[in-house]
Amino acid sequence: MKSLCSSLVSRLIVQPYFVLDPELGQLQYFVNDQGKSQKPRGSLPLIGASVTPSDEAPHMFVVNSVNGELYKLRASDAKEQQFWISQLQACARRHSDSSAKVHTHTRTRTHTHTHTHTHTHTHTHTRTHTHTCSNRVVNMVMSQAEGQQKNLVQSIDSLPTRGPLSCLDQDLLLLKATSAATLSCLGECLNILQQTQSHSQGPPQSHVSQCDYAAHGAPSGDLSPGAEHHQGLEDINPTEEVTDTEDNEEEDLGVLDDQRSIILHLLSQLKLGMDLTRVVLPTFILEKRSLLEMYANFMAHPDMFLSITAGATAEDRIVRFVEYYLTAFHEGRKGAVAKKPYNPVLGETFHCSWEVPRDKVKPLVRSNQGSSWEPSRGPNTTQQGDEESPGDCYRVRFVAEQVSHHPPVSGFYCECREKGMCVNAQVWTKSKFMGMSIGVSMVGEGVLSLLEHDEEYVFTLPCAYARSILTVPWVELGGKVSINCVKSGYSASVTFHTKPFYGGKVHRVTAEVKHNPTNTIVCKAQGEWNGTLEFTYSSGETKVIDTAKLPVTRKKLRPVEKQGRTESRRLWQHVTKSLKEGNIDEATEHKHRLEERQRGEERQRAADDEPWTPKYFTKEVQ
Repeated sequence: MKSLCSSLVSRLIVQPYFVLDPELGQLQYFVNDQGKSQKPRGSLPLIGASVTPSDEAPHMFVVNSVNGELYKLRASDAKEQQFWISQLQACARRHSDSSAKVHTHTRTRTHTHTHTHTHTHTHTHTRTHTHTCSNRVVNMVMSQAEGQQKNLVQSIDSLPTRGPLSCLDQDLLLLKATSAATLSCLGECLNILQQTQSHSQGPPQSHVSQCDYAAHGAPSGDLSPGAEHHQGLEDINPTEEVTDTEDNEEEDLGVLDDQRSIILHLLSQLKLGMDLTRVVLPTFILEKRSLLEMYANFMAHPDMFLSITAGATAEDRIVRFVEYYLTAFHEGRKGAVAKKPYNPVLGETFHCSWEVPRDKVKPLVRSNQGSSWEPSRGPNTTQQGDEESPGDCYRVRFVAEQVSHHPPVSGFYCECREKGMCVNAQVWTKSKFMGMSIGVSMVGEGVLSLLEHDEEYVFTLPCAYARSILTVPWVELGGKVSINCVKSGYSASVTFHTKPFYGGKVHRVTAEVKHNPTNTIVCKAQGEWNGTLEFTYSSGETKVIDTAKLPVTRKKLRPVEKQGRTESRRLWQHVTKSLKEGNIDEATEHKHRLEERQRGEERQRAADDEPWTPKYFTKEVQ
């Protein structure tokens, strides 16, 4: 090998010589070693080329250029194969990116006037819908695949160097190379497609996504005059809501012997990677709440949520959002034992609200020690008495609805009108069988809107995994998620780390907040999403948050007897009651009745040719 900055030369099993010239972005072919100082017999341009392993022969890989030419090469061993593939991919990626930037710059100058004119006319719409639904879904799938491939590589690298299964095993090295090459090719293809699409479409046009669900109207009962009511909406009276007294903790009993036999029988019918969306799981693994209520429990710290918009600068606001985001999951995923929430039936809804004292949402100031932060204490306006008057509190309202059954898609919307902020999200839960664990991907995204600052923060959600399903099941989060604000130029990358096979910590999370125009890291975070989190700022100051010590604000909701017929707790009340009493057979029977009723309604709609229409969310079409 010469040098990476000049050329890479390596002898393969075949006699001819191949030289990688990273400056020209070419793979050059020579008859023999002596001939490499002369003109090459042939060359293959690497711009847009794909480099993939081949199963035609051991250690073979294929370099395929965009003009249709290809070289089939064979390395001496798996390690050399992976080395060549990595270097070729890096060279191809660098030259492809450089070519794309030059092409983009040329096209941008051509359309400068047109873009400026369109921006003024369609600013409101293009701000919220920059990408199409298909691009978002593909990007999300790619992000999940990259996270899984990274976990695979870490697991292989953590293996010992000697023994029956080592990190240098040829099959494992081939697996690493194949997975990396596949993702690299997919990423390059996606990048080229997106660039081609953006140039062919010309100036951005006002549009909305075909697969987004947006909340219409307002979930609260005090709609402004003239607001349009959707037919069949429940009339939610805030004065009827009472503080929730339900305990979400689940008993950690492990898996009993008779239950283990049922699970083993179920597992024997499943295949690795099988979609579990339509698989009926045993009732005893159910958590005593609906998935829609679990989403509501992510709002257990509404004071931190409302403090986001109180940030003085865009940097303050995204940092506060990251702080809130990282502390939200511990209450939504309460308890160490892995239980599955009820699958919401189509049309199921969940309503609740929180009252947050105004003095808890003051702008934050530094403490005297400088190592932590605390709320500033303004004058206490709380009236004398046992309860605060509504005027001393902000009201945060929440509504969730199951808008689709196959695929299972939930929409939820949360707002505080006084603070001018709201969250609108749609989540498609995809569950897969992974051997001794079950993985659930949360496909979709949410948008936090801060109306006062005209900012929108687009965020995604991590995957969840139920581990050790035959012994004592436990839950962990995994994957890489993003938070992005186009207007301010700030973004955050959050990684939920899954536990390696050997050693390592559970529930670990890391995050970075970056100002993209200057490429400056303004905040870093690390710790455990259900434990202690440490935030380090660019100023050198640090902040520690212990999620176990954060005060939890209980949600308020109407008693079951006053709820609408489609609300979660009323729908599932008999199943919940039976589970609390330990009567699994009775709970199974009640659950079966609900499911059969849903199937009957679905058959009736199909017979009448009537599509389902959600109550609180509308499907935005292009």
